[in-house]
Amino acid sequence: MNTAALTSKPRLLLGLAVIVVAIAAGLFGYLITREDEGPVEYFGAVINDPVPMPDAILTDDDGKPFDLRKETEGYVTLLYVGYTHCPDICPTHLYEMSEAIKRLPEKTAEQVKVVFVTADPERDTPAVMKAYVDTFDPNFIGLTGTRAETDAFQETLGIPVASRTDLGGGNYAVNHAAYVIAFTKDQVAYTVYPSGMGMTEWLNDLPLLVSKGFAP
Repeated sequence: MNTAALTSKPRLLLGLAVIVVAIAAGLFGYLITREDEGPVEYFGAVINDPVPMPDAILTDDDGKPFDLRKETEGYVTLLYVGYTHCPDICPTHLYEMSEAIKRLPEKTAEQVKVVFVTADPERDTPAVMKAYVDTFDPNFIGLTGTRAETDAFQETLGIPVASRTDLGGGNYAVNHAAYVIAFTKDQVAYTVYPSGMGMTEWLNDLPLLVSKGFAP
């Protein structure tokens, strides 16, 4: 799967001078860097150019129109673009988020929404999306639409539009950006969470994002 190239300097005590995680071609065109800079703050990758929540209407997993900005107003929203046939990264991201949210205090957890947008609308109908997200958390929101709508949504986010790799026999894999974008209550994303980040990062960052938004 394609991932993004980002720049970040979260203050994370690693015991190493510098670890640079280069995430290949994509969203923001920067590198993630982590340095030994003192107390732990945000574990996510801090992006140089914050991203506004797209003004988009897609179809939710009940088959109803879903106004993304309206429905996520006042929440910390974890947005991820993937597909239900994904063999590894998509279910890992969703599982890690679901398990972390279960461990949060209830007053914190109820201020977080997880939105999973398909990059494979031909196979991911509302019913398929609902069955899939419910296996992780019935509160997770699955969104689909037409191919034109989901492609345009990815373009609006500034991420590479998903492509297909033919696997033969009518099967295909979907190549898509493999990171979660975290929008604060002001509906702007300041941090992202690439593949490899999981429960540790969520348990650290979600209470911060809920209580004070983003304050570097």
